Amino acid sequence: MMDVFETLEDEFDEYFDRITTPRRNPVFQNRTNYMETLDETDFRTRFRLTKEAVMFVYSMIEETISAPTERNHVIMPITRLLLTLRYYGGGYSGVSKASASRIVTLISQAIAQLRPEFIKFPTDTQEIQPEFYNIAKFPRLIGAIDCTHVPIKSPGGDNAEEWRDRKSQFSFNVQTVVSAKLKILDIVARWPGAAHDQTIFNNSFLKQRLINGEFGNLLIVGDKGYENTSYLLTPLQNPTTPAEHLYNESQIRSRNVVERTYGVWKNRFPILSKKI
Repeated sequence: MMDVFETLEDEFDEYFDRITTPRRNPVFQNRTNYMETLDETDFRTRFRLTKEAVMFVYSMIEETISAPTERNHVIMPITRLLLTLRYYGGGYSGVSKASASRIVTLISQAIAQLRPEFIKFPTDTQEIQPEFYNIAKFPRLIGAIDCTHVPIKSPGGDNAEEWRDRKSQFSFNVQTVVSAKLKILDIVARWPGAAHDQTIFNNSFLKQRLINGEFGNLLIVGDKGYENTSYLLTPLQNPTTPAEHLYNESQIRSRNVVERTYGVWKNRFPILSKKI
């Protein structure tokens, strides 16, 4: 019986100490204005974009990311954008992990909403064809297609294995079509890592546009993971004649731009190579 009373007494003492101990006053740090303190080179190294580019993006999403009040040391919108860009670059500092998570989500969604303005096939493809032709003399070409995996942590749940890719990592399988100048013209970023490249393409709006003849007799090129069609050309499996070898060489050199794009993309924003 005495053991019970002693246990209750200890629990009461802990409770009393907890409710009577004064709370610590929050410490608010003075946030650095990196737009002023960093020169252009250091700024771009830290945030992966120039100051001019950051302000351009900020001007387009400012209303979406602004806080309803400036009380209680709220993190200002421009600081939120810089924190997110810093996260894309491989790190962040100055705020709690919970705050960073909320901010990165908010800013990322705001940036993603700009997609229709910047990621799209141009209505006039006359400029794209000569750019591809200058690479390896491949005619009628307006894009190179491929997929890349963006690693993520296991999402858990009953469908977690759908996100495990062929390398046994969890990921998104992201499909893009790019121009000869490494500009992304089309993107599909919603499929789990286990999805096959051809499956993603089969369910894309781009394929329907190509089938419907929206681009006339123009075409795109892809690797052997795609089906060879009249609008998507892939390498020949067993070339024998000089013409077939020449075709493969031209096709592969032209298609190389999409691989280079992924290299530039992930080098600029290393978060795409980490487990998000």
